Amino acid sequence: MRTGRCECGAVQFRSAGSWRDIIACHCQTCRRTSGHFWAATAVLATALEITNSDGLKWFRSSDLAKRAFCNQCGASLFYQHDSKDYVAIGAGCLDDATGLKLIEEVFTREKGGYYDLTADIPHHDTWSQAWTTQNGSPDV
Repeated sequence: MRTGRCECGAVQFRSAGSWRDIIACHCQTCRRTSGHFWAATAVLATALEITNSDGLKWFRSSDLAKRAFCNQCGASLFYQHDSKDYVAIGAGCLDDATGLKLIEEVFTREKGGYYDLTADIPHHDTWSQAWTTQNGSPDV
């Protein structure tokens, strides 16, 4: 069981599901939403339990997806593509990310000019298959 929350605790969640390793997204939308690139893990949407939703606010970030944040402290929490069965979760929101690792970076062409990419992991200019499959596990 992994748990997590926003900074102020007005949004809390947990999941006993399988957690995908962390992917860093450098797209312009993620950078604007998070203030830097967005590093996220993911679980099946059906496995994610919101245990406190007092501050939870979802918004349409594109024609294809929605994002969630805490309307009290502003923490960027979730990303959910309309056609996928998983929810991406900001890795920094986890209470304990032990065992998860950064496995790749996507939308690297859009990265900010003030930082470098991680040298020893794969980089992609678009979405990667790892967003939907990791080690043969479906949609996690």
